[in-house]
Amino acid sequence: MRRKLAAGNWKMNGTTQSLKDLSALGSAHKGSGVDILICPPATLLAPAVQTVSRSDIRIGGQDCHDQTNGAHTGDISAEMLVDAGASAVILGHSERRADHHETSEDVRAKAKAAQAAGLLTVICLGESLLQREATNTLDIIGAQLSLSVPDGATGENLVVAYEPIWAIGSGLTPTPDQIGEVHDFMRTRLERRFGAGVGRSVRLLYGGSVKPENAAEIFAISNVDGALVGGASLSAKDFSPIISALEAS
Repeated sequence: MRRKLAAGNWKMNGTTQSLKDLSALGSAHKGSGVDILICPPATLLAPAVQTVSRSDIRIGGQDCHDQTNGAHTGDISAEMLVDAGASAVILGHSERRADHHETSEDVRAKAKAAQAAGLLTVICLGESLLQREATNTLDIIGAQLSLSVPDGATGENLVVAYEPIWAIGSGLTPTPDQIGEVHDFMRTRLERRFGAGVGRSVRLLYGGSVKPENAAEIFAISNVDGALVGGASLSAKDFSPIISALEAS
């Protein structure tokens, strides 16, 4: 059985004051039957790890370089994330792909480095509104999945998050049928590439305007093993009901 996962991406938000919400979240979901992952900005990694040390929450990074060290000003390596106490990293988020012109090949190289360092990699895929309207979604997702995920991926080191770009922060959410179509497609592709055992063990998350109001409906969809949540993960008040909905699904 795949263990469900509620992941929060704080993006470029949060200061040390935000750690109070981590404490509240840990207290509210002590002994949870699902995994909880929070990915704060790099400045908060070490203090976040300390904050959740007595809870079941895991801490992850939002990106890493594909090299272990070197002259890469402003970057952070997978080894540095591990050293700060992180156990996971988000890779290939649409904002990284757009703002930093990351290709799927770049994501693959980063994922190889992260997995070699022992990090769980949450690899993000998603189509634009133009691609969705051109009924090109599965072609886009299939190509991103093939090129972004490295060989040797397993259910222990890989999570795939489907985040339609047009739904992120927009308040728009795909229909359950649209989400299910993509998640079923990704599951089939993973089984075909890695075999049924590995393909069925990789957790598939949905991300894009997940809220307490729609979480239960999303978690009832085929092959949705949890969520990658942006804005709603910034406060325990908003994220806790989403986690509760996942626990009940």
